[in-house]
Amino acid sequence: MASWTTRPLTRELRTFDRSLPGRLLKAREAVMRKFLPSLREHDLSPQQWRVLRALAETEQMDASEIAERCSILLPSLSRILANLEGRKLISRKPCREDQRRTLVKISAKGRALVKKIAPYSEERYDYITARFGEKNMTQLYELLGELIECLEEEGA
Repeated sequence: MASWTTRPLTRELRTFDRSLPGRLLKAREAVMRKFLPSLREHDLSPQQWRVLRALAETEQMDASEIAERCSILLPSLSRILANLEGRKLISRKPCREDQRRTLVKISAKGRALVKKIAPYSEERYDYITARFGEKNMTQLYELLGELIECLEEEGA
């Protein structure tokens, strides 16, 4: 049986504005425009911020867990971790049980930076929620969660 990617196209392609990846990307860009000024002020990329936020919620994390949680490819994550470590925002060490794994921990300086940026980040969430509506935000989180869950269930 042919996979869905190799079957001949039997329907007309939907219009560009109904492209789910395109709409999600456009929404991401609109949201990120609200957060980028604060991140740039602290010389952070959105990916670096995601890593710091993820690490701030835990004691330490394996690099592959960070990649999965933050939706960052491992080669990119390696460069991000090197940058954050060079800035003394994180520390890395080999796992005692498995030397192939790297454990990453946010430093006190990294936690202080997250704490400094957090109020501005939350202010942006408040702004977006006020514009889009509390009910819509709740529904959006739920729908996106369901979409992720159903697509990951099938292993696509």
